[in-house]
Amino acid sequence: MRCPYCGCENTQVKDSRPTEENQSIRRRRNCEDCGGRFTTFERVQLREITVIKRSGRRVPFDREKLIRSISIALRKRPVDPERIERMVSGIVRQLESMGEQEMPSSVIGELIMEALKGLDPVAYVRFASVYRDFREAADFHEVLGEIAERDKVGEEAGGTSPKPLAIEAADRKH
Repeated sequence: MRCPYCGCENTQVKDSRPTEENQSIRRRRNCEDCGGRFTTFERVQLREITVIKRSGRRVPFDREKLIRSISIALRKRPVDPERIERMVSGIVRQLESMGEQEMPSSVIGELIMEALKGLDPVAYVRFASVYRDFREAADFHEVLGEIAERDKVGEEAGGTSPKPLAIEAADRKH
C-alpha cells in the first residue's frame, strides 16, 4: 500500500479489525520511511463494474462516489448513517448480482432513486431533481404527485409504503 504522505510503498500494517458487521476490514498502517499513519479499508468485490455514462464514456464504478451522491441528497435529514451504509451496500450487491461487467449510469441512478424513495422522500426529491435535470416547477410537481400516490396506496393497503429492494436486503440482515 502506497503512503498517502510521501508515496513510499514500504508501509506496515499495525492493526486490523472487522467493521460494518464483518463486511470490510479496517487496517491501521504506518509508513516506514516518513512515519505517517493512515487507515485503509478492504471489502469484498465480486466483480469489476464499469459505468457507462450518458456521454458514452466508461469509468470504473466508485462506491465512494455513490456514497457522496446519496449523502448530498440526505444532507441535514434525520437518517442514521448506518442505514445509509446498509442502503449503499444493498445497491452495490444488486449491481454485482446483475452479472453485467458494464452498467449504464441510468440503472445506477434508478436504483438510488428507488432506495431513497423508501428511505426519505425529501432526499428522493433532491436526488431526482439533479438526476432527472428538473428545469421547472412542474417537474417537482410530477415527482411529488408520485410520492403522494405511493403513500395513498400504502395507507389503503393498511401499512406503510413498500421498501425498495436495496433497503429490504439491508434490513433483512438485522
